[in-house]
Amino acid sequence: MSLEVSEMKKILYILIITLASCSLIPTEHHEGVVAELNGVRLLQSELDQVTATALDAEDSAAIADTYIRQWATNILLYDEAQSRTSEELESLVAEYKRSLYVHEYEQRLVAKHQPKEWPDSLMQQVYEQYQSRLQLREHIIRGVFMVVPKGTPQLAQLRTWLKKMTDKNVDKIEKYAFQYASGYELFPDTWRTANQVLLFMPVDAEQLEKQLRTKQQIEVEDSTSVYLLQVTDKHFAGETMPQDYARGAIEQILLNQWQVTYLEQNRKELYDEAVRFNKLKRYEK
Repeated sequence: MSLEVSEMKKILYILIITLASCSLIPTEHHEGVVAELNGVRLLQSELDQVTATALDAEDSAAIADTYIRQWATNILLYDEAQSRTSEELESLVAEYKRSLYVHEYEQRLVAKHQPKEWPDSLMQQVYEQYQSRLQLREHIIRGVFMVVPKGTPQLAQLRTWLKKMTDKNVDKIEKYAFQYASGYELFPDTWRTANQVLLFMPVDAEQLEKQLRTKQQIEVEDSTSVYLLQVTDKHFAGETMPQDYARGAIEQILLNQWQVTYLEQNRKELYDEAVRFNKLKRYEK
């Protein structure tokens, strides 16, 4: 039984592409190589990654052909450009290469030697010094959030427990939540943004902000549920961040300061060593 014409075309197409991409040098010297140009080789493994998403054999061959053409063109363009490069451009390339090496080296130095933690006294000092840079961009809240179905018993008692967050009342709130709540989070020691809270309450940002400015206990409802937010602490956008909330920003400031000092010292030590051991030769004009 003969092959269909379309299948014959696919096979011929693949053969043509494969032959076009191969070097005329014997294959035993080019295991795994599918193309070579000006001393640069394209490996089969690289081509396989490019054609991995092909739909069928014909699509794979077309993708391979396009990639090889682009690969070869880039090499030819680079070689042509390099042969006509000015001394000024070569100097810029060399300087850029040195900068890349230095940057990578110094980044590894910093990562290896940077402090893992900072003294509390230093954190406090930076917090006081940089308060103008530690401004909130959105409202933040601490407290308790709970969602209960309408008609849940002892709702008035729950409101009372939420207003007085003693250890005893917290225990009662958690037991109540376990029994009745469809959603619950206790976060008196963790900051949440107003936008995070909005994800779980049927109010808009303007309504929530208005209530946050006037109330400690916010209660809204929809057709099925009652949403209770007891606020134990709050700060508004534009205010200075509380120190615990600003901790990450403070640590980054300290790290930036340390990095500048550390790299300057390292550069000075390298220079001083070169002078001390007569590695640096300076000549009179």
